[in-house]
Amino acid sequence: MKLIKSTIILAAIISLFSQAKPVSTEHLQNYQYTIDQPIVLKSASNDGRYSEFSFTSFDGQIVYGQISYPQQSAKPYPVLIGFHAMGRSSERWWQDDIGGRKTITQVNKLTEMADKLGYVVIALDARAHAKRKDPNMSLTKIMTALTSGSDVTPYRDMILNTVKDHRVLLDWIQTQPQLDNNKIQVAGYSMGAQLSLLLAAVDPRINDILAIVPPFIEEKELALISPVTLASLLANNRLMLITADADEYASTKQNTQLFDAITSTNKHRVVIAGGHILPKNYLMHLKHWFVEHKQVQ
Repeated sequence: MKLIKSTIILAAIISLFSQAKPVSTEHLQNYQYTIDQPIVLKSASNDGRYSEFSFTSFDGQIVYGQISYPQQSAKPYPVLIGFHAMGRSSERWWQDDIGGRKTITQVNKLTEMADKLGYVVIALDARAHAKRKDPNMSLTKIMTALTSGSDVTPYRDMILNTVKDHRVLLDWIQTQPQLDNNKIQVAGYSMGAQLSLLLAAVDPRINDILAIVPPFIEEKELALISPVTLASLLANNRLMLITADADEYASTKQNTQLFDAITSTNKHRVVIAGGHILPKNYLMHLKHWFVEHKQVQ
């Protein structure tokens, strides 16, 4: 499913949104999980610096992802966890073109920038995406049920459990001496930005957040996976929010509401002219963010 087609589906979500109360700490128990045995990453391919891997998550599902190490050796390495957009895959963080489909979110360029600064970059496939597609509950079915209002549960569970998969990944990172557990940041585009904000809100192991055009979600039944209702938990994070002034899935007012709800005093927002698919030059605003992060570490 192409990103443009996928994000068009999100437009209908906006019409469903209504004022939602902040999620209580009691609701956060939904982000808890238990693991019966140590997490083991099984490598599917490895060329020295880049490899594909899989691991078994908290509920027995197999998670697929990619990891790359920078050219420069500087252990322990800071870590960037990348989140792909809806309808995409973790490969987008390394590939400019997959099967003739360009990576229009340009997250592969973020990997290149991070690599030059010595980061290990890791990305997972979200649930219902890429190798994790479920023929009984496709992404199309999930979004159709959501936008029609017939059932929000599949979408809510897709987002919720993808966040929990990443918490399991964080457990693995903590066991790796070559990775710096005190320098873990997340970045994501669209749905990936939503996931980045949610993971950082519920897991204190995340330091910095780069959230690029997250959709605005404030419908009561989706409050559990709404960045704006969890934003008060982002008090200790360094954050950059990239928004568009003509985003189809988040108005200027809504983006301002999200930014204002974030309680961190170390936050910055950049507003770019354009729609949800940002112009190529949006990357120029992020180079400084990566460099600054390297300096403060």
